Amino acid sequence: MRRRIVAGNWKMHGSVAENTTLVDKLLQGFPADAGADCYVCPPFVYLRGVARQLDGSAIRVGAQDASAEIQGAYTGEVAAGMLADVGCSAVIVGHSERRTLHHDSDQLVARKFMAVQAAGLTPILCVGEQLGQRESKQTEQVVGRQLDAVLDLVGVAALGKAILAYEPVWAIGTGRTATPQQAEDVHHFIRKRIAALDGKIAGLVPVLYGGSVKAANAGELFAMPNVDGGLIGGASLNAEEFLAILQAART
Repeated sequence: MRRRIVAGNWKMHGSVAENTTLVDKLLQGFPADAGADCYVCPPFVYLRGVARQLDGSAIRVGAQDASAEIQGAYTGEVAAGMLADVGCSAVIVGHSERRTLHHDSDQLVARKFMAVQAAGLTPILCVGEQLGQRESKQTEQVVGRQLDAVLDLVGVAALGKAILAYEPVWAIGTGRTATPQQAEDVHHFIRKRIAALDGKIAGLVPVLYGGSVKAANAGELFAMPNVDGGLIGGASLNAEEFLAILQAART
């Protein structure tokens, strides 16, 4: 069985005090034999503090985004090399909120993916469709387009050092829930598309599910053949909930 990977995306939440308490609880409850690669992804300003607190533990630190540029006059941007310098080992690129609220195009996401890998970090590439696109049966078209933008720029071999995450935007904070089979169908499509280029890479790349995963539904989702773990949002802000999700990834 492929390893299961659980990533905690804290979005724009937290404070120094709140983060310290949350990380303490995670460290206290994190099993020695977790059986999963676990990342937490706090906002930029808290990365260094969280990285120091987690130093020496099995929990890794990731960032929520990175610039596509290496350095230069890009005020407000954060380069992937800077993220590596403060202790990150992974970076989320193409998150649904970056695509919708900040208008990150497929091509920009692909450039960010490349920049992250060039800095020696692991990209966590998010793909997914919105409600209207699902209702008009465009899921595979949209997800395929988003994935192809990266493949066209960096090639399929680059996915061997990456993590993918399927985010059905229509199932995030909307009250709607994707069934395990709906999640599995898209994960299978993603793996099949990669397999058409390289079967070995398709079998190795972890594909996470990122649509309102909670302790109550994690076990059923993770039991699907092509679901290798979860990209956890709001539930990762509750240590007990997040640890319960991690437990589901171990079984």
